[in-house]
Amino acid sequence: MRLWRLTRSAHVALDGAGTLRHGGRYSPPGVPVVNFASEAGLAVLVALRYLPDGPASAADDYVLGWTEADAIPERVPDDDEDEARAFVTAWLADRRSLLAAIRSRVLPEADVVMLNPLHPAAHTISPLTTRPFSFTQCLHAPPMRERFRGAL
Repeated sequence: MRLWRLTRSAHVALDGAGTLRHGGRYSPPGVPVVNFASEAGLAVLVALRYLPDGPASAADDYVLGWTEADAIPERVPDDDEDEARAFVTAWLADRRSLLAAIRSRVLPEADVVMLNPLHPAAHTISPLTTRPFSFTQCLHAPPMRERFRGAL
């Protein structure tokens, strides 16, 4: 399975350092976890939500990265946020599987896939292959926009 991550170039390491310091939606501070998206588009949408002044304010050092994983993610229950957090906290502590996946709140047709970097098999995940990513280029107004302005 291909896993996607949109991040600043200084943060491509798959060590969970960001969530270790700050926590994540489903994980508490003090515990490393690496968050991926099951689709490249979801990685972009999630990153957009964290740009305080929109895409024009984004730094110019973003990269879109991907890696491959053979492991099948454990499913995280997604009906209740508190239940999901408790599940992920126990999953990380128990190290019972390398990956866990939960349906995205941003795009429910895709998953957020979490990697436990402390799992014994974490070394089997290759470093990210990356390419430069520009929010400005990605979200520019298409040249034919004016033709369709009233049609949509």
